[in-house]
Amino acid sequence: MDSPRIFVTRRIAAQALKQLEGRVQMEVWEGSGPPPRAELEARLPHLDGLLSLLTDPLNAEMIALAGPNFRVLSQMAVGTDNIDLAAASARRIPVGHTPGVLTEACADFAMALLLAAARRVVEGDREVRAGIWRPWGPDILVGKDLYGGTLGIVGFGRIGQAVARRAQGFGMRLLVHDLNPDTHLEKCFGIQFVSLPELLRQSDFVSIHVYLSPQTRGMFNAETLGQMKPGAVLVNTARGPIVEPQALQAALESGRLAAAALDVFDPEPIPADSPLLAMPNVIITPHIASAAGQVRLNMAQIAVENLLLGLAGQPLRFCANAAALGPA
Repeated sequence: MDSPRIFVTRRIAAQALKQLEGRVQMEVWEGSGPPPRAELEARLPHLDGLLSLLTDPLNAEMIALAGPNFRVLSQMAVGTDNIDLAAASARRIPVGHTPGVLTEACADFAMALLLAAARRVVEGDREVRAGIWRPWGPDILVGKDLYGGTLGIVGFGRIGQAVARRAQGFGMRLLVHDLNPDTHLEKCFGIQFVSLPELLRQSDFVSIHVYLSPQTRGMFNAETLGQMKPGAVLVNTARGPIVEPQALQAALESGRLAAAALDVFDPEPIPADSPLLAMPNVIITPHIASAAGQVRLNMAQIAVENLLLGLAGQPLRFCANAAALGPA
């Protein structure tokens, strides 16, 4: 019997790919970016499995192209909003993902952005690199105090909880909004669950940690941003479409928000003519919250493990559509 044919949509950690040697017929996309849509369209009918990244758009139309031998779609990411899970489930295709391993790295990065935006670190760096070193003065690059401030956490899953643990070390008051609040967590984390409008009204800083879904798409729009405490700082390390860029721009230009720090954007990459790029009080990084060496290796290894389990017809270690698939 021929070995299963699989395609990896980007070169991932060599240690992870090595686990596939001799077990599958493997092709790896060697481009610096994701493979073009036409490339995926041509390959899908002939594959037994696919190892994808969040940059690969796998909608219902694409999944329909998968051939009769296609057995598993394994994604090296926590989120699967680029995949039509209903279409995959209808084809009985398990969809693997990699939750858990990037929790601490993403929480670290959210706090890094929060600190940088609050204390205007990037603004100061830009001034120095531009040859500007103003004499010390009481009003030079004055930022916001984290210590004693109120942090609003929107979404209280693994990453939101990890951010809460870190914020406790800064002596912050913690307000949380979650679509499915577990009040037992209030004592464990020293938090208070509140409605989104109440969180926005009281928080000096807001950090977003919800999944992208129809319910959260555009969650931060002109109305909700207008409810934020004047002078607040917004941090988004979740997904770009949760925040409407034009509404964010307006909130910053009006002075409603003091600053924003974004690791994600809608669309990605951010358009070169986006007005946000010219704003000194906006920090934008290229979706790198999980970009820590060991984390990326762990993600790759789990993605490979899910792939091999799916090819063998066994339950995946982490399956995003397990409930829809039901018993094997």
